[in-house]
Amino acid sequence: HVQLVESGGGSAQAGGSLRLSCQASGYGYTASSYCMGWFRQAPGKEREGVAAIYLPYGRSYYADSVKGRFTISEDIAKNTVYLQMNSLKPGETGTYYCAAGPASWYGGSWCRLSPGDFSYWGQGTQVTVS
Repeated sequence: HVQLVESGGGSAQAGGSLRLSCQASGYGYTASSYCMGWFRQAPGKEREGVAAIYLPYGRSYYADSVKGRFTISEDIAKNTVYLQMNSLKPGETGTYYCAAGPASWYGGSWCRLSPGDFSYWGQGTQVTVS
């Protein structure tokens, strides 16, 4: 049974920072590599990919809107993936989800920021930027 638990959400002022954490347990992929991703969903909008990381190699991918401001990282020993969010904007308010899924070669990356590529999801953590 795979479980992903997010933490670290909260409120921040525009221009501020937050760090989200995703603790994974029971991850049962037999493949030697996989993807962990962060997604967000604002009320009334579709879920969108923010960042993903190809593990265990640490290659990261970002949505254009967050490049240079957000950083995805991992601590494999702790089975934890982080999302450091700097220079937050009010439009980035929403529920942030952690997800896990298999890696595949997409012709330019090993992970895509596509919700359909991910099999397991956390419950989400709220981020409010004002």
